[in-house]
Amino acid sequence: MLPYEISAREVAQLRTSATPFTLLDVREPWEIASAAIEGSVNIPMGELPARANTELDPDTYIVVMCHHGARSMSVTAWLRREGFENTQSMAGGINQWTREIDPTVPLY
Repeated sequence: MLPYEISAREVAQLRTSATPFTLLDVREPWEIASAAIEGSVNIPMGELPARANTELDPDTYIVVMCHHGARSMSVTAWLRREGFENTQSMAGGINQWTREIDPTVPLY
């Protein structure tokens, strides 16, 4: 089984590789308006139980992200319990992404 976390650097490498995956952003819409990673899918954490089985494929590799990594870790654990076994949390969230990968994504 995959480790629960993946680094922002590893996610950046995934984005440039041929590895198919879903980058799931579980932040709120106002947070997405402040800063986002292009190509991510937004399902706020509170809406996930109602939307996961209709909008996510349990056989797809999913990387979950949030602001700092706490919500995404909770969501990763929940998704794995629900049968989405190929799920990881991006350590440090979008904040780490900005600091390590893309400084044009605003910090908030």
